Amino acid sequence: MNKIFVNSFSFLIKQSFYVNMNTTTTLRPKEALKHFFGFNQFKGKQEQVIQSVLDGSDTFVIMPTGGGKSLCYQLPALMMEGLAIVVSPLIALMKNQVDAMRGFSSEDGVAHFINSSLNKGEIAQVKSDILSGKTKILYVAPESLGKEDNVEFLRQCKISFVAIDEAHCISEWGHDFRPEYRKLKSIIKNIADVPIMALTATATPKVQQDIQKNLGMIEAQVFKASFNRPNLYYEVRPKTNVGKQIIQYIKSHSGKSGIIYCLSRKKTEELSELLIANGIKAMPYHAGMDGHERSKVQDQFLMQDVDVIVATIAFGMGIDKPDVRFVIHHDISKSLESYYQETGRAGRDGGEGNCIAFYSPKDIEKLEKFLAGKPIAEQEIGVQLLHEVMAYCETSVSRRKYLLHYFGEEWDEANGEGSGMDDNMRKPKELFEAQEYALQILKCILEFKEKHKSKFIVKVLRGLEDAEVKTYKGSQSELFGSGKESDEKFWNSIIRQMLVKNWIKKEVETYGTIKLTAEGKAFLKKPTSFPAVKEEEYPDTDDDGNLIITRSSGGGAADEVLFGYLKDVRLAVSKEKGIPPYVIFSEQSLEEMATQYPINMEELSHIGGVGRNKAQKFGAPFLTLIKKHVEENNIERPQDIFLKTAPSKSGQKVQIIQNIDKRIPLLDIARGFGKSKLELIAEIEAVVSSGTKLNIQYIVDEEVDEDAQEEIMEYFMQSESEEIIEAEKYFDGDYEEDILRIMRLKFMNDVGQ
Repeated sequence: MNKIFVNSFSFLIKQSFYVNMNTTTTLRPKEALKHFFGFNQFKGKQEQVIQSVLDGSDTFVIMPTGGGKSLCYQLPALMMEGLAIVVSPLIALMKNQVDAMRGFSSEDGVAHFINSSLNKGEIAQVKSDILSGKTKILYVAPESLGKEDNVEFLRQCKISFVAIDEAHCISEWGHDFRPEYRKLKSIIKNIADVPIMALTATATPKVQQDIQKNLGMIEAQVFKASFNRPNLYYEVRPKTNVGKQIIQYIKSHSGKSGIIYCLSRKKTEELSELLIANGIKAMPYHAGMDGHERSKVQDQFLMQDVDVIVATIAFGMGIDKPDVRFVIHHDISKSLESYYQETGRAGRDGGEGNCIAFYSPKDIEKLEKFLAGKPIAEQEIGVQLLHEVMAYCETSVSRRKYLLHYFGEEWDEANGEGSGMDDNMRKPKELFEAQEYALQILKCILEFKEKHKSKFIVKVLRGLEDAEVKTYKGSQSELFGSGKESDEKFWNSIIRQMLVKNWIKKEVETYGTIKLTAEGKAFLKKPTSFPAVKEEEYPDTDDDGNLIITRSSGGGAADEVLFGYLKDVRLAVSKEKGIPPYVIFSEQSLEEMATQYPINMEELSHIGGVGRNKAQKFGAPFLTLIKKHVEENNIERPQDIFLKTAPSKSGQKVQIIQNIDKRIPLLDIARGFGKSKLELIAEIEAVVSSGTKLNIQYIVDEEVDEDAQEEIMEYFMQSESEEIIEAEKYFDGDYEEDILRIMRLKFMNDVGQ
């Protein structure tokens, strides 16, 4: 048990073991471990690493998250004369580790940090403790270390060694490159000529070389632990209805701690709101929050007042919590190093750790677009890192094997520790021979001079003639229509797998044109077998991973029989109330009812497009029907209805409502939000459809003359369709789209609420 918690100081604070740490010691490492921390045994290669530092050697430590890196510099710092400097980019982690170190000592000054969160008085206290000899270890951000006054101060001190944590930040090929890290060698030299220790949890062989070269520690003692975390389970899922899947997963792991990673701050807040609305104790965590807010969230997570943290990938959480049971990627990472480090926060105590990533090829395309306009060297690195991520997500081999190979480590999937702990091992993907398809693609790329994107190549192979294909005479090619038996998704899947094989490459600077690589030309010259993965289903989704469904008359409901009954009830209610059926509930709402089977007002109010007001006003006969249908047919309802946050909950929606209450002109509201008039109307429509009644008559009076109001209202009252395109046809161009939408908004607001 001691071995497990050597690096988990947050747990050890509870111990009553305190020692005086402000003196050096001649103890051997194992004796010092017992003396300072009360443990008898090191973990992995910790003892050899510590001895290397004590011997005055430059030391490079590559140890995965949970391997106990912190102890490798904390113990020698306590054993050696002078002050050890630890460079770290994570303010939250600095505070964690300082608090933990102080928990073992009767002297609070034993550990300090200097960063942007301290005021002048606090910095003065830190320097006073250092000069008095109380402080043995100082955590500092790279930006703070390079400040002239800090350099001058530290030159007065006896420095034992400098440890650089998160050393991958030095390398442009690392997943979190920071230019200020490249300056560390010269800054350290300016302070003192002392041994350097570099530590990282993720480094490919290329990144390792870059770190050693930049820090001038080519001859360093290198200690590399295995990257294999056998207790972690890896899974990649198609990015479809992500919010619903995440809610269902968390509820099936009730009470367990987890982290969800998103690409944007906005998404962390939206997703955490969604989880809270579904009864899950969740909080967002990102760099846009102030330090006090982040510390509060961190403490709530550590103390188990919060079960789930929704965090930005870019920020990275410095939380030392051993019992995180799942890490979910709502958005895929920009590199495998990032992904590996983020998943490494799961199961650090050796217990259960599930790592689930949601993936869509669209996400990779989006991230590639972000690279456009950046320096060529940065583009090339970024594209290569993204392609490694894509290859991991689409591979058919063991995901563990793929990850370990990426970090230069071989692993036996049949007998290696952790075998069977990924989705590809538990449910192998189907393969087929794709040599001929690959040859068609390569020949087509060459025939059109490597000047087109994949979309053009696919259109030619499928025999689709549009303006672009006509312009470049694609229909005159012998290859035109040669692949018409396969759809667009099939061809895109083959192209992605060819990118992974490095037979073709995308040129980011020319916005994604496809070119052959040397390997691709070799394959074209001498074809070999190409076992491709059978196309994964990646349905059309929006940016949140929600299905984009093209509906005709129904067809989107899981229970078509119930859907038909619901339409009958809706028609009866519409006749009774004297209003069109679509005003009561849209067909999309009925389809969701026929999928989720809500049986009370609370559940019905969370169906899309319903809300509390509509549920109360129209819901009773629908609930009676659904409840009866469920009971008579012994239907097992979904355990978790996908509860949606009301649109008016978000800050922007609240501001829109407040602006309308103040009778601010429509165009002024739109300008304030940086939206067009139609975009703002769409936002207001969302508020109204959720069941919120608004005072919009002043907008109607400003935008639409009185006669038109009466005529258009009469149309919507009699129409069987709410579609604007139908209204445009009826009025034959007499009214612009914005006028019709404003009047439809008034109709739904007045009649449907």
